[in-house]
Amino acid sequence: MKRLLRIWLLLAVSIPMFAANNYMDSCLIKVENGDTLYMAWLHEVWVYPPMKFKNKKQERFYWRTVRDVKKCLPYAKRITMDMAYADEELAKLPDDKSRRKWWRKFERQLYKKYEKDFRNMYASQGRMLMLLLDRETDRTSYDLIKQYKGKAAANFWQFVAKLFKNDLKEEYDASDKDRITERVINLVEAGQL
Repeated sequence: MKRLLRIWLLLAVSIPMFAANNYMDSCLIKVENGDTLYMAWLHEVWVYPPMKFKNKKQERFYWRTVRDVKKCLPYAKRITMDMAYADEELAKLPDDKSRRKWWRKFERQLYKKYEKDFRNMYASQGRMLMLLLDRETDRTSYDLIKQYKGKAAANFWQFVAKLFKNDLKEEYDASDKDRITERVINLVEAGQL
C-alpha cells in the first residue's frame, strides 16, 4: 500500500514540474484551459465471460485453438502485407509476360521465407492459417490461389485439400461457427492471452 501511495505522490509532484519546465510539447503532458493533463495511451481490453467447458474435449479444443491462433496470426498478417506488396508491384508492370516473370521470382522468395516454418505446422494450424487469411483479406484461400496462380491450380489444390478433409472455399464466420476463434484472436491481439 505504501508503494502505491509513493507512486501516486511521485506522479502528483512530477506532472506540475514538467508543466513548469515548458515540456508542454511532450506527448505525455498537455495544457488545456489552464489545466495540465497527463496523457496516456492504453491498450484495448476485451472482457468476455469466463469459459465454461462441458467436458475435457471442449477444453482441449479451446486450448488447441489458442495454440494455433498464437502461431498462425503473425503469419496471416505478414502474408497479407506480402499480398498487398505483390498487388502493388504487379499493377505497375505493363504486360502479362513481365508480370509472370516478376511473380515467379517473388514466389521463390516467399517459398524461401516461409517453407521451413510451414513444414513444421500441424494440419490444424494450416487450417487455422487458411481461416485467418480469409479473415484478414476477406477472400477464401481458393480465391487467392485462383487470383495468383489461375483456376487450374486452384482446382488442383482444392482437390488435394478435399482428400485431407479440408476445404479451400471455407469462409471465416466470426459471428457463428468461428466465434471461439474470434474471441481468441481478440484476446491474443490485446495481449490478454
